[in-house]
Amino acid sequence: MDPSSLSTVLESAEVQAFATGFPTTLAHLGVTLALLVAGAILYALLTPWKEIALIRDGNAAAAVAFSGVLLGLAIPLAISLSVSTSLKDIALWGVATVVLQLLAFRIVDMLLTGLPQRIREGEVSAAVLLVGAKLSTALILAAALTG
Repeated sequence: MDPSSLSTVLESAEVQAFATGFPTTLAHLGVTLALLVAGAILYALLTPWKEIALIRDGNAAAAVAFSGVLLGLAIPLAISLSVSTSLKDIALWGVATVVLQLLAFRIVDMLLTGLPQRIREGEVSAAVLLVGAKLSTALILAAALTG
């Protein structure tokens, strides 16, 4: 490719749009991933059972349950990211989403009494039920974000 052709390609509207938009995309992604990690850490700190320690000990039920938490946080955060237009917008809606989802998780945990003990004992069926409940609340919250 000769230098003038390369210059023409680099000056094209598509390449310029990418060059302008890619850093913004990375910033939006970074904020959203930080919110996901913060939400997961908060959840781990607030739960009556310590899923990370149980996972390290090989408890499959705890791994399934915590996977549901990650997905349950990611779904509304992804929708929040898709409807937001700025870093401030993403941060505000993202924090609201994480807070609402953690509240919903606590309510689910309270309603489904006895599940923490069953998960500690490695009962995968209890973890699957918990994941279903958490993903259901995540989908409803995600739909609410779209208005």
